[in-house]
Amino acid sequence: MDAPEDSAHRPDSDGRKIIHIDMDAFYASVEQRDDPSLRGKPVAVGGTRERGVVAAASYEARAYGVRSAMASSQARRMCPDLVFVKPRFDAYKAVSRQIHEIFADFTPLIEPLSLDEAYLDVSAGHPEFGSATAIAQEIRRRIKAETGLTASAGVSYNKFIAKIASDQNKPNGICVVRPDAGPDFVGKLPIGRFHGIGPVTAKRMEKLGIHTGADLRRASRELLDRHFGKSGNYYYLAARGIDHRQVKPDRVRKSIGHETTFFQDVFAHDEMAAFFRDASETVARHAARSGKAGRTVSIKLRYADFRTITRAKTLPVPIDDAGTVAEVALALLAPLEPVEQGVRLLGVTLSGFDVPEVEVEQLELELIAFP
Repeated sequence: MDAPEDSAHRPDSDGRKIIHIDMDAFYASVEQRDDPSLRGKPVAVGGTRERGVVAAASYEARAYGVRSAMASSQARRMCPDLVFVKPRFDAYKAVSRQIHEIFADFTPLIEPLSLDEAYLDVSAGHPEFGSATAIAQEIRRRIKAETGLTASAGVSYNKFIAKIASDQNKPNGICVVRPDAGPDFVGKLPIGRFHGIGPVTAKRMEKLGIHTGADLRRASRELLDRHFGKSGNYYYLAARGIDHRQVKPDRVRKSIGHETTFFQDVFAHDEMAAFFRDASETVARHAARSGKAGRTVSIKLRYADFRTITRAKTLPVPIDDAGTVAEVALALLAPLEPVEQGVRLLGVTLSGFDVPEVEVEQLELELIAFP
């Protein structure tokens, strides 16, 4: 049985009030707003080429199973009536600026994650809208009134739960999780809903009998540390509804990356190539969602003996599509093969963004790497 938690490990120990605002199908909703002929239709924002990727999908398209990061060819097979539109990042950025101006009327403590979502710390309250719930409702009302778009909100005492809560009643919904309800709320979650636990980590946890937040809470700190390294402490606290991270205004994001540590060391080219293709899809999805394009692609390899090497290539023009990121990553990998010993970690990163707003946009990725 776990030892009693001290005050630093109690969910309500610091009295914070955090709101996570997440726009509903943002890119697709902007397109439907600006083009009435698209309203009510399944819409995908992204490339229509064979190797194109869906950057965003309307809720009508999601009903067919179409999702962001899905290959355009697969999306069209799932929904033959799918309407593809090219991204208009200038339009998305303009709407994002409107939304952030609304946020600023309620608090200076704003941490953008991408063009369409942000954390707000409203612990100091507001003279007209006192509670965090009332503030979130008013923000949603103003977004609808001023942009014609809907937003969902999660309101809680920390970032971890607020982010999960914002997805709970989508679209156009709100979910409030108070400190006394936090641990029970987390306990009922499937492990895949935890921010920071990707598909690979979820499978590893399931092999240990961990399927829900409640299962994770029953796991000892020693077991989590043994299987997941430094991330074990994060999982231990998250399972108890604890997250002490502060909202960080205007946090700098200079790169977008994805990496994973394999359960068994990798030797074969096909396995490494498959990782780089999948990881490039993830990086491209987040780049598109943030309205960014980068000129530098980097790869990282960590061998079984923990020796780590990196390779990078800078291109003459910015890129944001998965196919090109993967192509460059595989070209960087080629001179390193065949690998002299097993590879335990691989990663790919896109940087060198040519986006004016980069200094005020922050993107948190689901990184599934364990030392």
